[in-house]
Amino acid sequence: MSVPFITREIEPQLDWRELIAALEAGHSAPRARITDSFLYRGRDTLLSRAAWIDTMGALVKTATIFPDNAANGVPNVNGGVSLYSDRDGQLEAMLDFHLVTKWKTAGDSLLAASKLARPESRAITLIGAGTVSRSMRDAYQALFPEAIFTIWNRSTEAARKFAQSSPNSVATDDLESAVRDADIICTATMSTTPVIQGEWLRAGQHLDLIGAFRPDMREVDDTALTRAALFVDSRETTIDHIGELKDPIERGVIAAEDVIADFYGIAQGHFKRPSQDAITIAKNGGGAHLDLMTCQYIYKEWKSRA
Repeated sequence: MSVPFITREIEPQLDWRELIAALEAGHSAPRARITDSFLYRGRDTLLSRAAWIDTMGALVKTATIFPDNAANGVPNVNGGVSLYSDRDGQLEAMLDFHLVTKWKTAGDSLLAASKLARPESRAITLIGAGTVSRSMRDAYQALFPEAIFTIWNRSTEAARKFAQSSPNSVATDDLESAVRDADIICTATMSTTPVIQGEWLRAGQHLDLIGAFRPDMREVDDTALTRAALFVDSRETTIDHIGELKDPIERGVIAAEDVIADFYGIAQGHFKRPSQDAITIAKNGGGAHLDLMTCQYIYKEWKSRA
């Protein structure tokens, strides 16, 4: 039996709202069993993630993260994705790594924003001008069609080029003002030191933190964490693994119990904005179970139109 390889050609058939509905439904299935392994070589990372959800199947996704690739015109992140049958363990499909990563990563934070950001949000600040920020712009547009996007990047030229290629977008070199004026703030950087200062935040804002994935990475400072209501996509893949939470927890700035809920709390009504004036932070850890849910959505769409 030939195994299909699902490429980016399917993207016109995919829909952001349908994806977040699939992710929410996936969290009503039996709790995922997941495992991660990390290998490091200086700034480079080899990350392998596996997930198994009864009734849904299994997945293995391996990513290579080489931060210096961009200087040579090569994507920073590469890898491969394998989807396995829950019924008999056979390989059902291979999927384009970048396709899955794009839709999983952006869908993850879009699901959080759909529950935590105020529905009337219009001003969205994207911090970072890379692939993830571009995906987030498209994803946010599906929920907030009247949004105006402000883009900040360490390279002002990169932010300017991004804005020029995106409708309703402007570039800025004033990070503090871009944060203060936003309804939604999304960080997608490779920073190891905080980019956002908590004193810049105001009541009612929502932050989607995407970039930090290693124990030595941070995108917001301690003040931001202590001022905000904290949420994660998965407790298992964030609290003890990612510097954004692991570091301040180890120093006693916050406690693991300060994280109000992960996506498994949606059905119980726990993953929601505490009040109109609350500042909310959602940390995107992007576990393999989310890759599995995303792959099953993509695979279903592929089968329905193949």
